[in-house]
Amino acid sequence: MANKPWVLIIMGSDSDAETMSHAAAALDELGVPYEFAVASAHRSPERTRELVTAAEANGAVVFIAGAGMAAHLPGVVASLTARPVIGVPLASGALQGLDALYAIVQMPPGIPVASVAIGGARNAGILAAQIVATADASLAAQLREQRRSMADAVTAKSKKVEKSTR
Repeated sequence: MANKPWVLIIMGSDSDAETMSHAAAALDELGVPYEFAVASAHRSPERTRELVTAAEANGAVVFIAGAGMAAHLPGVVASLTARPVIGVPLASGALQGLDALYAIVQMPPGIPVASVAIGGARNAGILAAQIVATADASLAAQLREQRRSMADAVTAKSKKVEKSTR
């Protein structure tokens, strides 16, 4: 993937793959290449470092990091690269993702991590594509068309409701 900008989707556990697959699906729809990996900020910090360092060297331009509970993975990834990192707080543990959300949005000055909603992996994929699109006019046009399609779908649904209430 060294020739085309791509995204690394990284998660702390394979149990996060179902949620994080929504980021992959969004990128697939837009034709943005990505890799999917599991690495734990706590259980495999060296693997995390190796994955991020290699991905950056091979052309990754955005990182999506999903984590639950203490959610250290997005911050660790951000500490290893100056490229944009999007954190996906995952619903897990007693607080069902609220702790992860707080951990991701409370990064120290100088190490920013963008955040999406708890479980918001699809939006993370779209945001990553928007970042890639800053240097890709064709992708930017696809994103605009995707927005137009969503607006058209809302209009169609509204007309259907309007008809049934008359």
